[in-house]
Amino acid sequence: MPIRRLPPETVNRIAAGEVVERPASAVKELVENALDAGAAKVEVQADGGGLTRILVADDGSGLSADELPLAIERHATSKLSPDAEGDYDLLRIITLGFRGEALPSIGSVARLSIASRARGASEAYAIQVEGGAVAAVAPAAFPGPHGARVEVRDLFYATPARLKFMKSERAEALAITEEIKRQAMAHEAVSFALDLDGRRSLRLPAEAKGPDGRLARLSAIMGRDFSDNALEIEQEREGVRLSGFAGLPTFNRGNAAHQYLFVNGRPVRDRLLQGALRAAYADFLARDRHPLAALYIELDTAYVDVNVHPAKAEVRFRDPGLVRGLIVGGLRHALASAGHRASTTVASAALGGFRPQGQPGQGYTPPPAGGGFSSWAAGGWTPSGGGGGLAAALQTLPGLTEVSARAEPAYEPQGVAEPGMAPVIDPVDFPLGAARAQVHETYIVAQTRDGVVIVDQHAAHERLVYERMKTEMAGGAVARQALLLPEVVELDPAEAERVSARAEELALLGLLLEPFGPGAVLVRETPALLGATDVQGLVRDIADDLAENGQALALMERLEEVCGTMACHGSVRSGRRLTAPEMNALLRQMEATPHSGQCNHGRPTYVELKLADIERLFGRR
Repeated sequence: MPIRRLPPETVNRIAAGEVVERPASAVKELVENALDAGAAKVEVQADGGGLTRILVADDGSGLSADELPLAIERHATSKLSPDAEGDYDLLRIITLGFRGEALPSIGSVARLSIASRARGASEAYAIQVEGGAVAAVAPAAFPGPHGARVEVRDLFYATPARLKFMKSERAEALAITEEIKRQAMAHEAVSFALDLDGRRSLRLPAEAKGPDGRLARLSAIMGRDFSDNALEIEQEREGVRLSGFAGLPTFNRGNAAHQYLFVNGRPVRDRLLQGALRAAYADFLARDRHPLAALYIELDTAYVDVNVHPAKAEVRFRDPGLVRGLIVGGLRHALASAGHRASTTVASAALGGFRPQGQPGQGYTPPPAGGGFSSWAAGGWTPSGGGGGLAAALQTLPGLTEVSARAEPAYEPQGVAEPGMAPVIDPVDFPLGAARAQVHETYIVAQTRDGVVIVDQHAAHERLVYERMKTEMAGGAVARQALLLPEVVELDPAEAERVSARAEELALLGLLLEPFGPGAVLVRETPALLGATDVQGLVRDIADDLAENGQALALMERLEEVCGTMACHGSVRSGRRLTAPEMNALLRQMEATPHSGQCNHGRPTYVELKLADIERLFGRR
């Protein structure tokens, strides 16, 4: 069979299959062109799911009449410049686009029209491409002082086979909306507008640069609840900077759709993020629940490769372990600093449950962030002095170390004690208040200065016991038990090498193994906590985790699962009647224990209702 040189039109259509997979891909490429041109305002219109018509208008620097023909040529771009030797460095890419493929690819499979006025020019010009056929540049009308308007009609009309693989118009429209949201999250200082089939879909005004503007943009896209329950992340290590926001564990979803990663202002999809989030939230969420997060990574462009795929949605880091460790460390630091906070949606859901037919939200305004236990955990609580000490009444519950002085938060009482007497505080001024009753031998009802707290005694005590066990486990190597007969686990040679390279790390977790020829490891000891376990399955799971995430999450998760089970069985059970000192001791221990706002499965351990919200339920406000 002879070798043939394909005509340019066919080459462009083949390339278009990689660059323009669906209408959302075309929108992504056009919006990135607008952002690279310095646009402060981007407007997008899409009809028929983007298959009938797409319009992207911006106020960027625009194109001159001489640049328009070059813009629709393959591999012609203004975003790469040669160095003194005439070489183009693909490792230092500072723009979103750089391949010069988007416009010619779109023009080869659709009817493309570009109208533009260059900054400072008096005239505007347009060029049209239809199925790869290019028309001459001609004068055109243009509404703004500078910028570009790119219109795409009848996408994939020149490749009808591709049309058969498109989803419904609604599905394609949703994909376009998601793409605009991702671009808007990455560039909070740019305003975005999206109209679908003539109807207004998104209006996102420009926000100030920086964390406050970024959170405002994220709140506009992910919902106001996200800003109320988001933890700010700010970490830097070895020239890699991580910033962004992640949700509290009790503010979670049933899928990972609300997890976003941006690298040097570029929205990307990377398994690194999902693995890091799973590791960071492993102690707080069940496996079928997922946190919300928007993380931004900034690093030298020489240490990240964006030229992995024509769609530019994937990147490769030179040191992925550093980036992953930074994400996990940053998230864990933020979660630790959150202390005992539980999401505001917990109280909202509880109040909604009190309403007839369980209608949430009618006339309800979430409580301000300035009061209550969650606020105190974030550093905003100051007690108002009173009388009646509580420290003497604290007693130790089974399975807990004795409540120490640190269980009572440091404060400056507003009341003045008698000379020579210790300051006193009214129990209701504690963040979780004073226990008033136990309902159904399961729930503790406590009174605070401005509301009511309802605590699930079993879930709360389970978290306290679990945190104590984790601390003890972290204090030394995990106890090991020797196998009567060492077990040989056969693996792929690459997997065996990865597992053997982490032998010291695994030994600290209680798993003692060694290489056993090519493609196998010999297991001599296993963690005592696991008891009789499936050694073959455990080692294979570890090998899979090392290949995907770079850490032995399977072993750590199994140990944590055992600790969680032991904590569950060793904690105060539902149905046990507690005395008043025991209930108050549990509340004080919760205030002194990190992460006590949620149980080991991500469910809240307490609900805090403000007095003002309760009064609204009864029409008193």
